[in-house]
Amino acid sequence: MNGAFRPLDVEAIRGDFPILKQEINPPLIYLDSAASSQKPNRVIDVLSDYYRTYNANIHRGIYRISEKATEQYEEARKKIARFINSPRACQIIFTRNTTESINLVANSWGNANLRAGDEILISVMEHHSNLVPWQLLAQRTGAKLRYIEVTDEGLLHLEELDRLLTERTKLVAVTHVSNVLGTVNPVQSITAAAHAVGAKVIIDAAQSAPHLPVDVQAIDCDFFAFSGHKMCGPTGIGVLFGKLDLLEEMPPFLGGGSMIRTVQREHSTYADLPQKFEAGTPSIAQTIGLGAAVDYLNDVGLDAIHPHEQELLEYAHQKLSEIEGITIYGPKPRHKVGAVTFNLDRIHAHDVAGILDQDGVAIRAGHHCTQPLMQKFGVIATARASFYLYNKLEEVDSLYEGLLKAQKILIRRRG
Repeated sequence: MNGAFRPLDVEAIRGDFPILKQEINPPLIYLDSAASSQKPNRVIDVLSDYYRTYNANIHRGIYRISEKATEQYEEARKKIARFINSPRACQIIFTRNTTESINLVANSWGNANLRAGDEILISVMEHHSNLVPWQLLAQRTGAKLRYIEVTDEGLLHLEELDRLLTERTKLVAVTHVSNVLGTVNPVQSITAAAHAVGAKVIIDAAQSAPHLPVDVQAIDCDFFAFSGHKMCGPTGIGVLFGKLDLLEEMPPFLGGGSMIRTVQREHSTYADLPQKFEAGTPSIAQTIGLGAAVDYLNDVGLDAIHPHEQELLEYAHQKLSEIEGITIYGPKPRHKVGAVTFNLDRIHAHDVAGILDQDGVAIRAGHHCTQPLMQKFGVIATARASFYLYNKLEEVDSLYEGLLKAQKILIRRRG
């Protein structure tokens, strides 16, 4: 693919993704990008090129292929810094995924700064990755968790912020986009409110970085975490952005090679950022691959991807609403990104997914690592179809037909 498409040339983009060109029957209709996106040839080729031509460890090898690997690894850091408008590349810390990025903050900043009686404010719509680390931190420190509730429409009860944010609030942890409902939360205003009481803010951006232009300086968040595999990049690579003063003050999360300056028998001193938080051999190929994914998304243009996804989302809402006995969760399309979550009366979400798979339609079913949110809506599981730049309207039609088929088969079978 050469250059950006305005508007999005979906057929050309689909040609960049080899998994979508498999000659199988039925053909793959991939509607699970919120779990993990597919990978374009550019990313696959970069991974192959690394392993075939310059596979070596980084930073310490004084030979050509090691120097090239180091150069490509650090160039990826610069690309990602520009992608989210980080002031400096050294504020980009590489981890394995969003989950590890959040755990790094919980264990490093959290252990050093929270005490008994302090409060951590999160929301009911958080993925377990932005909930369980704070539960563990509260158990270690004696801090208390408080929750922003979710409306029946699937929006945050933001009118509660003034009551929930107090001088005891030390951290606010909130998702930018719900992985279940697709709700886009106003993280900039939430951050401003948190800072007004002296609290720090971490944003779970796993579902926003692939779909929306993001600017960490405009948001003014203290930490910002996302994963490569949801944005056309490889698995096994995540990103943590942090404000410079916080990262410099924080103790290391993991100890070992690469993160040290000197090691004595009784003590060590630590490397400068970002190496202080990147112990051991990193995910070199995956990081370089994420740099290629960022190049790809920049070439296509998030400003073109987002309107295309909104068209898919609005069409999906329209079509699925025509199905008798369907419940769609979450807000209207104008308040969300990339996903439609639903249940069919009298049919378990897993059974729906199984029937759809027979026709090549891949969706997600389960609690989506958001059990408190499932409890709020009084269900144990839902089905979720999620969209990305390579999906097309005809695939929504296939989803619609598959759901009608599931109703016909499963309800008749159960009498």
